[in-house]
Amino acid sequence: MTDATIYALGTPTPTRAHPGALAVVRLSGPRAGDAVEQLTRKPLPMPRRMVLRTLVDPSTGEAFDKGLVVWFAAPDTETGEPMAELHLHGGRAVVGAALEALAHLGFCRLAEPGEFTRRAFEHGKLDLTEAEGIADLVAAETAAQRRQALQQMGGALHRLYDDWRSRGLRALAHLEAAIDFPDEDLPEGLADDVRVAVTGLQEEIAVHLDDRRGERLRDGLSIAIIGPPNAGKSSLLNLLARREAAIVSETAGTTRDVIEVHLDLGGWPVVLADTAGLRDSGDAIEQEGVRRARARADIADLRVLVLDASGDWRSEMQAVTRSTERWNSARDIVVANKADLVAIDDPGVVALSTRSGTGLPRLLARLEASAEASMQEGAGAPPLTRARHREALLECQASLERALHAPEVALAAEDLRLALRALGRITGTVRLDELLDVIFRDFCIGK
Repeated sequence: MTDATIYALGTPTPTRAHPGALAVVRLSGPRAGDAVEQLTRKPLPMPRRMVLRTLVDPSTGEAFDKGLVVWFAAPDTETGEPMAELHLHGGRAVVGAALEALAHLGFCRLAEPGEFTRRAFEHGKLDLTEAEGIADLVAAETAAQRRQALQQMGGALHRLYDDWRSRGLRALAHLEAAIDFPDEDLPEGLADDVRVAVTGLQEEIAVHLDDRRGERLRDGLSIAIIGPPNAGKSSLLNLLARREAAIVSETAGTTRDVIEVHLDLGGWPVVLADTAGLRDSGDAIEQEGVRRARARADIADLRVLVLDASGDWRSEMQAVTRSTERWNSARDIVVANKADLVAIDDPGVVALSTRSGTGLPRLLARLEASAEASMQEGAGAPPLTRARHREALLECQASLERALHAPEVALAAEDLRLALRALGRITGTVRLDELLDVIFRDFCIGK
């Protein structure tokens, strides 16, 4: 697969409505240099130096653009292979002609999704966690997602997992020594050293598994809007979304299902959910809506309780907060809506009018502070970011636990090998083609 020379458009595909000012076509593979020479009819330029060249379709001899060409000599390239880039004008006709000219060469083919990054992995330029960081950086929509992706792309997770693997290998080497040289005078306390090392790994991995920051950042922090009917929950959702995402009606019980909106809240990605009004009802459909509302509130990272300031909102607040699992008065927020009708004198409650927007800046500030506090838990260590990592770490934990309680040294060594294999799958130390296909198929063409 890596014997082929591949090419792809590395910038967005131009359209009639949105032509690009510039377009970059990337090449990688053993004959990338031949492709550049045939398209420019000139020798390769000095590596890493841009030069102006007229580009020609070799099959017709017709020039299709005048642009910049840069050549990268292996192995000091992103993929570890010879690479080149064509910096062209971004019109549809120019880009189409460039891709056709490369296809006419006969020894180049269009890259598959993620193939450039996969080749970088194949040639040891990065590991799987760093490759996933690149994919996350491309998909990042908020500043926090961008920062996390850059951290992972820079090898933060790789260094953490590699350190665990190195420590596990040392413990395994001690066990192997005890198995292979039972008659030798091995150091005293060897078994205790292994037990301490394995226990330490278990504890560190457990802390890492409990840290949900990375997954929250990738998927969005979950915020549930809850409260009694007609308090203004749907109006608040629409106000924050700046569009009519939910139906607003004077009729109680309008919202029956969970309505989600994705927002950028001060740089944090959030999934804001409007839920059914919390009340006792004889209507079967509304009962299901209330059940879903309570379930969503229980699993949400943060909750916003919306109450009608013109009613007995204090009693309702006490009833809802007592019945909501994991209610955190330091982070979850109580909003007294319709504050344009009644004065609110409680400093712990956000007085808001969804009709006029009064109190919205304070609510946004509280939401951003709560989101930041939630995302900063365990800050310092690189967070776990993908379900794939979590699955492998849980398998590693189970193997470490078996190793600690194994009745024989040989069984403990085998369980420790399984634990290290699970760790190796995260970074790609253990090579599985099916695993690679799953990881790289979600990449865009040209990356």
